[in-house]
Amino acid sequence: MTGQEGALSGQDSSQADMMQERCILVDSSDNVIGSETKLKCHYGDGLLHRAFSVLLFKGGGQYLLVQKRSADKITFPSVWANTCCSHPLDIPGENEDAVSGVINAAKRKLNQELGIPRQQLDLIDFHHVGRFQYECRWDDNWVENEVDHVIVAQLTGELEDDLHVEPNPNEISETRWLHIGDVWDMVSGKEPVHSDTDIWKDEAVAPWFKLLWKEFLLQQVPELPPSPREGVVSFGEVDMDGNSVVPGQNLMAAIGTHREHVESVIMESLSKMKQERLHGAMRHLFTGGGKRLRATLPRLVGEAVGKAHEGHYTLGASIEIIHNFTLVHDDLMDQDPIRRGLDAVHVAYDDSTAINAGDAMLAVAFEILAESPHIEQDKLAFLVSSIGEMVRNVASGQQEDISFETRESVSEDEYIEMIKGKTSVMFETCAGTGAILAGASDSIVNNMKNWGLNLGLCFQLMDDLIDITGDTETLGKPAGSDIVQGKKTLIAIHALSCGDDMPAFTEAYGSGDCSEDVLSKAVKELHDSGSIGYAKERAMHHHSLAHRCLDDIEDSPALDVLRELTDFQLIRIN
Repeated sequence: MTGQEGALSGQDSSQADMMQERCILVDSSDNVIGSETKLKCHYGDGLLHRAFSVLLFKGGGQYLLVQKRSADKITFPSVWANTCCSHPLDIPGENEDAVSGVINAAKRKLNQELGIPRQQLDLIDFHHVGRFQYECRWDDNWVENEVDHVIVAQLTGELEDDLHVEPNPNEISETRWLHIGDVWDMVSGKEPVHSDTDIWKDEAVAPWFKLLWKEFLLQQVPELPPSPREGVVSFGEVDMDGNSVVPGQNLMAAIGTHREHVESVIMESLSKMKQERLHGAMRHLFTGGGKRLRATLPRLVGEAVGKAHEGHYTLGASIEIIHNFTLVHDDLMDQDPIRRGLDAVHVAYDDSTAINAGDAMLAVAFEILAESPHIEQDKLAFLVSSIGEMVRNVASGQQEDISFETRESVSEDEYIEMIKGKTSVMFETCAGTGAILAGASDSIVNNMKNWGLNLGLCFQLMDDLIDITGDTETLGKPAGSDIVQGKKTLIAIHALSCGDDMPAFTEAYGSGDCSEDVLSKAVKELHDSGSIGYAKERAMHHHSLAHRCLDDIEDSPALDVLRELTDFQLIRIN
């Protein structure tokens, strides 16, 4: 399956069913222009539609009920948000007057998500305080594109103590009553001011919550309800922090600026091999395209922390060649037939040539570093040592991965250590060497290495998820290959340890081959067991840690590029 239909493959069945609900389409002034399924409103580029955000207070406006979205949610899973966020539907009572429609929808969802009885909801006064337009992308498939109506309510009297809240676990994983000072710490993304501990540093907070709190409530709470605002406040495209961006434009522009240059260095370097068949095998994966993320990453880091120069292209080319060398051998060891939509090198040529090509690529990668006139001799030893350590750790991680296949059990800590070597160390090395080549201080070099490490961990955890929930055409390799090969990914480790009855997963896992029907049922079991949701949460944890590292770097357009890259790591980038 491809496109919108394929995007729901492997998703939680209840959440997928709700994607058929019809949302109300609007223009930028919130005028109704039609209706469309929730799926079409949120998939791909999305469609502008009406939404609402409820904020429920108690204690004279001193405490706000917040929720953590379930890991089963298709968009923005495991993200903290305000009390309730959803959409009025194209149904009677919600598709007529805008204000009464969103309040009626809010009551419906407060009952469905939080389990608040309708009789209690009818005793609460809901106040419409304004509207804002924003767009925020979750990943390549899913996006929020909404005119969001802000609704504020305050509990009084007996309801303060007797409100019945019973969250639907398919919608919400956790709720808290937060003091408004703690809410500010939550949405600010900075060091805590109102509490002693920064409990939010490893948590993701919804961008719409950050926008509406700062725009409509920051200056008014605890005086409730806030004064209503006329018109639609437009924020346009924002990132996960609520900062205005054109999604990925700065990142893609920066990569595009450097890609052609580094590509030429790569191809010139590979031309050192004069043996025709071996040269063809070495070049093979480079003909499959790709963003050349690792190739350009040292340069992007250099621009953010110091003085970037031509040596960064040689450094990036060296690491990219090594990366492709590891892919050649990895595909051969795993017997994966496809890479980036092409035949793997061992398929296009043969096993012996693939091994030989990888060895030659490794040699060329070090050779071009030594020959570069743009790399200072006092930094060359550091670069060679760092990249050599990277190759050694990649090999160690790969061997650990191989050993996992014959072990009955692998712990989560062991898996994280393995992917640090197999995947994350390459991002760590790109960032650290890029920083030192740019003349950065030791503290900044270490900070950027830490950023790269967490970036890589997020990358690999999301890659594991996409292997299971994606499709072969999108992935460029067989979908679900980790399951049928019995890979000890974090998802599988969680599933194997939870003790649930998972017959389809048991049949498919390590089978070497299974039917699409069995694989589809296995993926559903992984959703139902919470294994996929757990892996998503772990990915978000490292995403948050990576952003924390960037907080220590001086703001600049080049740093904004690294922030965009950090957000883009919620999906796989080839």
